[in-house]
Amino acid sequence: MDARRIKFLPVVAILALGVGVTFAQIQRMMPGRGGPPEPDPFAGPMPNFVMRDEGGSLVRGEGNILIDEATVRTAREVASHSTGTPEWTNPPGFEKDVFTFARILFKSDGKRGPDERGWGRGSHLNWWVDFPDADLNFSYRLQQITSMRTDPDGRVLRLSDPDLPTFPLIMMEHPGYINLNPLELVALRNYLSNGGALFVSDFWSQREWSGFAGEMKRVFPDREWTDLTMEHPIFNCIFKLKGPLQHLQVPTMQFWNKSHDWTNPNSPRLQRVDRGPGSEPMTVRAMLDDKGRIMVLVIHNSDVPDGWEREGEDDSYFRTFSEKISYPLGVNIIFYLMTH
Repeated sequence: MDARRIKFLPVVAILALGVGVTFAQIQRMMPGRGGPPEPDPFAGPMPNFVMRDEGGSLVRGEGNILIDEATVRTAREVASHSTGTPEWTNPPGFEKDVFTFARILFKSDGKRGPDERGWGRGSHLNWWVDFPDADLNFSYRLQQITSMRTDPDGRVLRLSDPDLPTFPLIMMEHPGYINLNPLELVALRNYLSNGGALFVSDFWSQREWSGFAGEMKRVFPDREWTDLTMEHPIFNCIFKLKGPLQHLQVPTMQFWNKSHDWTNPNSPRLQRVDRGPGSEPMTVRAMLDDKGRIMVLVIHNSDVPDGWEREGEDDSYFRTFSEKISYPLGVNIIFYLMTH
Protein backbone atom coordinates (compact mmCIF):
# COMPACT_ATOMS: atom_id res chain seq x y z
CA MET A 1 0.00 0.00 0.00
CA ASP A 2 3.00 2.32 -0.21
CA ALA A 3 1.74 3.80 -3.45
CA ARG A 4 -1.90 3.61 -2.45
CA ARG A 5 -2.98 6.01 0.26
CA ILE A 6 -6.51 6.30 1.59
CA LYS A 7 -8.39 9.03 -0.28
CA PHE A 8 -10.40 11.19 2.11
CA LEU A 9 -13.14 13.24 0.49
CA PRO A 10 -12.89 17.01 1.08
CA VAL A 11 -16.68 17.29 1.18
CA VAL A 12 -16.69 15.50 4.53
CA ALA A 13 -15.03 18.44 6.23
CA ILE A 14 -18.19 20.50 5.76
CA LEU A 15 -20.64 17.75 6.59
CA ALA A 16 -21.49 19.32 9.93
CA LEU A 17 -22.47 22.54 8.21
CA GLY A 18 -24.93 20.77 5.98
CA VAL A 19 -27.26 19.27 8.57
CA GLY A 20 -30.16 21.57 7.93
CA VAL A 21 -33.19 19.44 8.76
CA THR A 22 -34.21 17.17 11.58
CA PHE A 23 -35.41 13.61 11.20
CA ALA A 24 -38.85 14.67 12.35
CA GLN A 25 -39.14 16.66 9.12
CA ILE A 26 -38.24 13.76 6.85
CA GLN A 27 -40.98 11.91 5.03
CA ARG A 28 -40.68 8.21 5.67
CA MET A 29 -41.21 6.95 2.14
CA MET A 30 -38.39 7.50 -0.34
CA PRO A 31 -38.34 8.09 -4.08
CA GLY A 32 -38.21 4.96 -6.19
CA ARG A 33 -39.89 2.73 -3.62
CA GLY A 34 -42.06 -0.09 -4.84
CA GLY A 35 -45.11 -1.88 -3.49
CA PRO A 36 -45.44 -4.29 -0.57
CA PRO A 37 -42.32 -6.28 0.29
CA GLU A 38 -41.92 -9.89 -0.67
CA PRO A 39 -42.40 -12.45 2.15
CA ASP A 40 -39.33 -12.43 4.36
CA PRO A 41 -37.92 -15.67 5.79
CA PHE A 42 -36.95 -13.74 8.94
CA ALA A 43 -40.59 -12.86 9.67
CA GLY A 44 -41.78 -16.02 11.41
CA PRO A 45 -40.80 -18.27 14.31
CA MET A 46 -38.55 -20.69 12.42
CA PRO A 47 -35.98 -21.87 14.99
CA ASN A 48 -34.25 -24.29 12.61
CA PHE A 49 -34.02 -21.88 9.69
CA VAL A 50 -30.56 -21.72 8.16
CA MET A 51 -29.31 -19.37 5.45
CA ARG A 52 -27.17 -21.52 3.22
CA ASP A 53 -24.66 -21.62 0.42
CA GLU A 54 -26.29 -22.67 -2.83
CA GLY A 55 -23.12 -24.15 -4.24
CA GLY A 56 -20.15 -22.45 -5.80
CA SER A 57 -20.24 -18.72 -5.27
CA LEU A 58 -24.01 -18.42 -4.73
CA VAL A 59 -25.48 -17.55 -1.33
CA ARG A 60 -29.10 -16.99 -0.41
CA GLY A 61 -29.57 -13.76 1.51
CA GLU A 62 -32.53 -12.12 3.16
CA GLY A 63 -35.79 -12.22 1.25
CA ASN A 64 -34.66 -15.52 -0.27
CA ILE A 65 -32.60 -13.57 -2.81
CA LEU A 66 -29.65 -15.24 -4.52
CA ILE A 67 -26.36 -13.34 -4.47
CA ASP A 68 -23.34 -14.35 -6.52
CA GLU A 69 -20.33 -13.54 -4.35
CA ALA A 70 -18.01 -13.91 -7.34
CA THR A 71 -19.59 -11.10 -9.33
CA VAL A 72 -21.54 -8.79 -6.99
CA ARG A 73 -20.01 -5.31 -6.89
CA THR A 74 -22.79 -2.95 -5.81
CA ALA A 75 -25.87 -2.90 -3.64
CA ARG A 76 -27.90 -1.56 -6.55
CA GLU A 77 -27.65 -4.78 -8.54
CA VAL A 78 -29.36 -6.83 -5.78
CA ALA A 79 -33.15 -6.64 -5.41
CA SER A 80 -34.68 -5.09 -2.31
CA HIS A 81 -36.21 -7.53 0.17
CA SER A 82 -37.97 -4.80 2.16
CA THR A 83 -40.10 -1.91 0.87
CA GLY A 84 -37.87 -0.92 -2.02
CA THR A 85 -34.82 1.30 -2.12
CA PRO A 86 -34.47 4.98 -3.09
CA GLU A 87 -33.13 6.08 -6.44
CA TRP A 88 -31.13 9.25 -7.08
CA THR A 89 -28.44 10.65 -9.33
CA ASN A 90 -25.59 13.12 -8.97
CA PRO A 91 -24.73 16.02 -11.27
CA PRO A 92 -22.82 15.04 -14.42
CA GLY A 93 -19.10 15.33 -13.92
CA PHE A 94 -19.31 14.83 -10.15
CA GLU A 95 -20.16 11.14 -10.09
CA LYS A 96 -16.92 10.28 -8.25
CA ASP A 97 -16.96 13.25 -5.88
CA VAL A 98 -19.11 11.32 -3.44
CA PHE A 99 -19.08 9.20 -0.32
CA THR A 100 -19.53 5.52 -1.14
CA PHE A 101 -21.00 3.09 1.37
CA ALA A 102 -18.62 0.11 1.12
CA ARG A 103 -19.67 -3.25 2.56
CA ILE A 104 -17.05 -5.96 3.04
CA LEU A 105 -17.75 -9.45 1.73
CA PHE A 106 -16.07 -12.10 3.88
CA LYS A 107 -16.24 -15.79 4.65
CA SER A 108 -17.30 -17.27 7.97
CA ASP A 109 -16.06 -20.39 9.70
CA GLY A 110 -18.96 -22.45 11.02
CA LYS A 111 -16.62 -25.01 12.60
CA ARG A 112 -15.76 -22.87 15.62
CA GLY A 113 -17.47 -24.90 18.30
CA PRO A 114 -21.01 -26.35 18.24
CA ASP A 115 -23.38 -24.64 15.81
CA GLU A 116 -25.83 -22.23 17.41
CA ARG A 117 -29.20 -22.81 15.78
CA GLY A 118 -31.03 -20.30 17.95
CA TRP A 119 -33.23 -18.00 15.89
CA GLY A 120 -31.36 -14.86 14.91
CA ARG A 121 -27.87 -16.05 15.75
CA GLY A 122 -25.25 -18.46 14.55
CA SER A 123 -22.67 -18.86 11.82
CA HIS A 124 -25.30 -19.15 9.08
CA LEU A 125 -25.70 -15.35 9.24
CA ASN A 126 -23.06 -13.58 7.23
CA TRP A 127 -21.89 -10.39 5.49
CA TRP A 128 -25.16 -9.99 3.51
CA VAL A 129 -27.46 -9.38 6.49
CA ASP A 130 -29.52 -6.19 5.91
CA PHE A 131 -28.09 -6.00 2.37
CA PRO A 132 -28.83 -4.18 0.06
CA ASP A 133 -31.58 -2.10 1.71
CA ALA A 134 -29.52 -0.79 4.63
CA ASP A 135 -26.71 0.36 2.35
CA LEU A 136 -28.91 2.28 -0.07
CA ASN A 137 -31.35 3.69 2.49
CA PHE A 138 -28.53 5.03 4.65
CA SER A 139 -26.68 6.46 1.64
CA TYR A 140 -29.81 8.30 0.57
CA ARG A 141 -30.49 9.69 4.05
CA LEU A 142 -26.88 10.81 4.38
CA GLN A 143 -27.24 12.85 1.20
CA GLN A 144 -30.70 14.08 2.18
CA ILE A 145 -29.80 15.58 5.55
CA THR A 146 -26.18 16.66 5.09
CA SER A 147 -24.11 18.52 2.52
CA MET A 148 -22.53 15.26 1.36
CA ARG A 149 -23.18 13.67 -2.00
CA THR A 150 -23.37 9.89 -1.92
CA ASP A 151 -22.93 7.09 -4.41
CA PRO A 152 -26.41 5.88 -5.47
CA ASP A 153 -25.14 2.33 -6.02
CA GLY A 154 -22.97 1.55 -2.99
CA ARG A 155 -20.15 -0.94 -3.22
CA VAL A 156 -19.40 -4.51 -2.17
CA LEU A 157 -15.78 -5.61 -2.04
CA ARG A 158 -13.42 -8.11 -0.50
CA LEU A 159 -10.50 -7.02 1.63
CA SER A 160 -8.22 -8.33 -1.10
CA ASP A 161 -9.79 -6.05 -3.70
CA PRO A 162 -7.18 -3.66 -5.15
CA ASP A 163 -9.75 -0.83 -4.87
CA LEU A 164 -9.93 -1.14 -1.07
CA PRO A 165 -7.56 1.80 -0.35
CA THR A 166 -9.81 4.20 -2.26
CA PHE A 167 -12.58 3.85 0.35
CA PRO A 168 -11.90 5.77 3.58
CA LEU A 169 -14.56 3.83 5.52
CA ILE A 170 -15.70 0.22 5.23
CA MET A 171 -18.43 -1.68 7.06
CA MET A 172 -19.00 -5.25 8.25
CA GLU A 173 -22.07 -7.02 9.62
CA HIS A 174 -22.33 -10.32 11.50
CA PRO A 175 -18.56 -10.96 11.70
CA GLY A 176 -18.80 -13.22 14.77
CA TYR A 177 -17.43 -16.18 12.80
CA ILE A 178 -15.29 -14.27 10.31
CA ASN A 179 -12.37 -16.21 8.85
CA LEU A 180 -9.76 -14.10 7.04
CA ASN A 181 -7.19 -15.69 4.77
CA PRO A 182 -3.53 -14.52 4.94
CA LEU A 183 -3.96 -12.07 2.07
CA GLU A 184 -7.00 -10.49 3.72
CA LEU A 185 -5.23 -10.21 7.06
CA VAL A 186 -2.37 -8.25 5.51
CA ALA A 187 -4.73 -6.12 3.42
CA LEU A 188 -6.84 -5.14 6.43
CA ARG A 189 -3.77 -4.38 8.54
CA ASN A 190 -2.34 -2.16 5.81
CA TYR A 191 -5.67 -0.47 5.15
CA LEU A 192 -6.24 0.45 8.79
CA SER A 193 -2.62 1.42 9.41
CA ASN A 194 -2.69 3.80 6.44
CA GLY A 195 -5.72 5.80 7.57
CA GLY A 196 -8.74 3.65 6.77
CA ALA A 197 -11.53 2.94 9.25
CA LEU A 198 -13.78 -0.06 9.82
CA PHE A 199 -17.30 0.12 11.30
CA VAL A 200 -18.83 -3.11 12.63
CA SER A 201 -22.34 -3.76 13.91
CA ASP A 202 -25.10 -6.36 14.33
CA PHE A 203 -23.42 -9.31 15.97
CA TRP A 204 -24.48 -10.70 19.31
CA SER A 205 -23.36 -12.70 22.36
CA GLN A 206 -20.04 -13.25 24.03
CA ARG A 207 -19.27 -16.10 21.67
CA GLU A 208 -19.56 -13.91 18.59
CA TRP A 209 -17.55 -11.14 20.22
CA SER A 210 -14.80 -13.63 21.01
CA GLY A 211 -14.83 -14.87 17.41
CA PHE A 212 -14.49 -11.40 15.91
CA ALA A 213 -12.02 -10.11 18.51
CA GLY A 214 -9.90 -13.23 18.03
CA GLU A 215 -9.67 -12.59 14.31
CA MET A 216 -8.76 -8.94 14.90
CA LYS A 217 -6.01 -10.20 17.22
CA ARG A 218 -4.53 -11.87 14.15
CA VAL A 219 -4.65 -8.51 12.35
CA PHE A 220 -3.12 -6.50 15.22
CA PRO A 221 -1.64 -8.89 17.82
CA ASP A 222 -0.50 -6.09 20.16
CA ARG A 223 -3.58 -3.85 20.18
CA GLU A 224 -6.38 -3.87 22.75
CA TRP A 225 -9.95 -2.56 22.80
CA THR A 226 -11.11 0.68 24.39
CA ASP A 227 -14.68 0.97 25.66
CA LEU A 228 -16.35 4.24 24.65
CA THR A 229 -18.78 5.99 26.97
CA MET A 230 -21.46 8.56 26.23
CA GLU A 231 -18.88 11.28 26.90
CA HIS A 232 -17.06 10.42 23.69
CA PRO A 233 -17.66 13.02 20.95
CA ILE A 234 -18.84 10.36 18.52
CA PHE A 235 -22.18 10.50 20.34
CA ASN A 236 -22.64 14.26 19.98
CA CYS A 237 -20.43 15.55 17.15
CA ILE A 238 -23.46 16.20 14.89
CA PHE A 239 -26.58 14.84 16.55
CA LYS A 240 -26.72 14.99 20.33
CA LEU A 241 -27.57 11.48 21.45
CA LYS A 242 -28.66 11.05 25.03
CA GLY A 243 -27.68 8.15 27.28
CA PRO A 244 -27.34 5.96 29.08
CA LEU A 245 -25.60 3.92 26.42
CA GLN A 246 -27.93 0.95 26.83
CA HIS A 247 -30.83 3.15 25.72
CA LEU A 248 -29.20 3.39 22.30
CA GLN A 249 -29.53 -0.36 21.70
CA VAL A 250 -31.40 -1.15 18.47
CA PRO A 251 -33.23 -4.49 18.33
CA THR A 252 -33.71 -6.43 15.12
CA MET A 253 -37.19 -5.36 14.05
CA GLN A 254 -38.70 -8.85 13.93
CA PHE A 255 -37.50 -9.52 17.48
CA TRP A 256 -38.56 -6.18 19.00
CA ASN A 257 -40.67 -6.50 22.12
CA LYS A 258 -42.94 -3.45 21.88
CA SER A 259 -43.99 -3.80 25.52
CA HIS A 260 -40.43 -3.11 26.67
CA ASP A 261 -40.10 0.03 28.80
CA TRP A 262 -36.65 1.41 29.64
CA THR A 263 -38.05 3.27 32.65
CA ASN A 264 -39.44 0.11 34.25
CA PRO A 265 -36.80 -2.25 35.70
CA ASN A 266 -39.36 -5.07 35.69
CA SER A 267 -40.24 -4.59 32.03
CA PRO A 268 -39.81 -7.50 29.57
CA ARG A 269 -36.46 -7.41 27.78
CA LEU A 270 -36.06 -5.45 24.56
CA GLN A 271 -35.88 -8.50 22.28
CA ARG A 272 -38.29 -11.43 22.26
CA VAL A 273 -35.59 -13.99 21.42
CA ASP A 274 -32.52 -15.28 23.19
CA ARG A 275 -29.44 -14.38 21.15
CA GLY A 276 -27.04 -16.27 23.36
CA PRO A 277 -25.13 -15.66 26.63
CA GLY A 278 -23.74 -12.15 26.83
CA SER A 279 -26.16 -10.69 24.28
CA GLU A 280 -27.99 -8.23 26.54
CA PRO A 281 -25.53 -5.37 27.26
CA MET A 282 -24.74 -3.08 24.34
CA THR A 283 -21.11 -2.01 24.12
CA VAL A 284 -19.23 0.38 21.85
CA ARG A 285 -15.54 -0.42 21.51
CA ALA A 286 -12.69 1.04 19.52
CA MET A 287 -9.27 -0.10 18.42
CA LEU A 288 -6.89 2.86 18.26
CA ASP A 289 -3.68 3.48 16.35
CA ASP A 290 -0.54 4.93 17.94
CA LYS A 291 -1.92 8.48 17.63
CA GLY A 292 -5.26 7.65 19.24
CA ARG A 293 -7.21 7.59 15.97
CA ILE A 294 -10.09 5.10 15.81
CA MET A 295 -9.20 2.43 13.28
CA VAL A 296 -12.05 0.05 14.17
CA LEU A 297 -15.37 1.05 15.74
CA VAL A 298 -17.55 -1.80 16.95
CA ILE A 299 -21.13 -1.66 18.20
CA HIS A 300 -21.81 -5.04 19.78
CA ASN A 301 -25.28 -6.33 20.70
CA SER A 302 -27.15 -3.75 18.64
CA ASP A 303 -28.62 -3.89 15.14
CA VAL A 304 -27.94 -0.34 13.98
CA PRO A 305 -28.29 -1.21 10.24
CA ASP A 306 -31.75 -2.70 10.81
CA GLY A 307 -32.95 0.83 11.55
CA TRP A 308 -31.80 1.72 8.05
CA GLU A 309 -32.95 -1.44 6.32
CA ARG A 310 -36.46 -1.73 7.81
CA GLU A 311 -37.42 1.93 8.04
CA GLY A 312 -40.37 1.61 5.65
CA GLU A 313 -41.93 -1.49 7.21
CA ASP A 314 -43.18 -0.33 10.59
CA ASP A 315 -43.89 3.28 11.52
CA SER A 316 -43.40 2.75 15.25
CA TYR A 317 -40.05 1.04 14.67
CA PHE A 318 -39.01 3.91 12.40
CA ARG A 319 -39.99 6.55 14.96
CA THR A 320 -38.44 4.69 17.89
CA PHE A 321 -35.19 3.42 16.41
CA SER A 322 -34.51 4.56 12.82
CA GLU A 323 -35.24 8.22 13.43
CA LYS A 324 -33.91 8.56 16.97
CA ILE A 325 -30.92 6.21 17.00
CA SER A 326 -29.82 4.42 13.81
CA TYR A 327 -29.68 7.38 11.43
CA PRO A 328 -28.33 10.00 13.87
CA LEU A 329 -25.69 7.57 15.15
CA GLY A 330 -24.78 6.54 11.61
CA VAL A 331 -24.28 10.17 10.54
CA ASN A 332 -22.16 10.83 13.63
CA ILE A 333 -20.01 7.79 12.92
CA ILE A 334 -19.39 8.81 9.31
CA PHE A 335 -18.49 12.36 10.26
CA TYR A 336 -16.27 11.47 13.19
CA LEU A 337 -14.33 8.61 11.60
CA MET A 338 -13.68 10.55 8.41
CA THR A 339 -12.54 13.75 10.10
CA HIS A 340 -10.46 12.39 13.00
